[in-house]
Amino acid sequence: MQLKRVLTLRTVVATSAGLCLASSSFVAAVMVANYVLGDTAWIAILIGGALCFLAAACFSELNGLLPSAAGIRLYFNRAFNEQISITVSLVYMLIVVIGVIGVESYILSRVLNDAFPAIPPYAWIVVMLSLVTAMNLRGIKLAGVFQDVITYSLLAVLIFIGVLALYKVGFKLEAPLSPGGAAGVVQAVALGVFLFVGFEWVTPLVEEVTQVKQISRGMMIALGLLSVVYAVFTVAMTAVVPKEVLLAAPAPQLVFARTILGDFGASLMIVIILATSLKTFNAGIISVSRFMYSSAREHVLPDIFSRVSTRYFTPWVSILALFAIGLTVSAVTLLTHRYMMLVELAAAMTSIVYALVGIAVISLRRRMPDQPRPYLIRYGYLVPILTTIIFAFLAAALLFSNLWVLAYISVALMLCLVYVHTAVPYLKKKHQARRPAARRRPSRAAEGVEGK
Repeated sequence: MQLKRVLTLRTVVATSAGLCLASSSFVAAVMVANYVLGDTAWIAILIGGALCFLAAACFSELNGLLPSAAGIRLYFNRAFNEQISITVSLVYMLIVVIGVIGVESYILSRVLNDAFPAIPPYAWIVVMLSLVTAMNLRGIKLAGVFQDVITYSLLAVLIFIGVLALYKVGFKLEAPLSPGGAAGVVQAVALGVFLFVGFEWVTPLVEEVTQVKQISRGMMIALGLLSVVYAVFTVAMTAVVPKEVLLAAPAPQLVFARTILGDFGASLMIVIILATSLKTFNAGIISVSRFMYSSAREHVLPDIFSRVSTRYFTPWVSILALFAIGLTVSAVTLLTHRYMMLVELAAAMTSIVYALVGIAVISLRRRMPDQPRPYLIRYGYLVPILTTIIFAFLAAALLFSNLWVLAYISVALMLCLVYVHTAVPYLKKKHQARRPAARRRPSRAAEGVEGK
């Protein structure tokens, strides 16, 4: 059973932007603003967005060359080897899922618990994850329509609130091109990349879009929209509320809305946070479930994750598995309160993967020179080389500025490497052992028919 091609460019953009535009993004945006002087956070954000455009170009070429729900695992397999591809892609999937769901659930539960103290914080997470899981089980088209409505509405509302706040305070840029020392700017740009984490997770949807080229277009449009929204809203937040106050709040956007619009603003922002979290959970399940499905289809994960609903054409086992993972991650994050560590983990792992994507483009141009490329990056090797160098530098800056981040990622890579050397060969061997039996069954059936 295969997936169904029903998605259009509109939903591709909404999904690409949807996983990035999370409540946790505003926490990261305030952290970006804290590393630079005055109101120059927009510089770091736009630089981060421009760097992600480089990575998006690399993803676009690879996706056109190898259009598969396997995404980065297939790209790295062809460019490097199977061990590297499986190890890196599994770690990346785990960190993105844990990071996005963990931070998002923590912020959401804190905000809703303040608004409705009688309801246990974890209950909100259970209800929301159950809702988006049910939508995804019913089909990609239903989940896609939901993603479209919520994402585009949020982008419009956030721009409106940001512009309104700047107008109300009579904002003027002061020393707009003086962000401070190089070290602070580098840290700000590295965290600025986190604002766009997940834009590339739309690539696993390539087997469900009506045209393959919609993936590359969708990523580019999403990055452009997000760059503008983040820049305007972050400058507005820091223009209205002191940075130290925003940093101390688990949901700085709520403090900002209350300051600028009073109780109405607080109520409106609670609705926005609720919608943002729903949309983020939905986008995560849409994308990551397809990655799990393709990995199981190729015997990297147990075969059960490749099962597709005959009625709704959805990878239902992968979706339910993500539901269980989400509930577990949310519970652990609520108990430990270590949500800021997840932000830095996701930013560091993303930079590592983007650097490898640049190398993959160079490698596959040499290994597969005659293979058709629907999207070919211009200017030769300039873009992939820049992508590799810049994101390798940003990854190093994040890893060595917080050794806990380096330690966690190292442990995750080692555990996945052990999985690759033990579990994956077993799964492949098990599949090979079943193949002769599968061939024999039709012949027995035929003999039975002839006997009658």
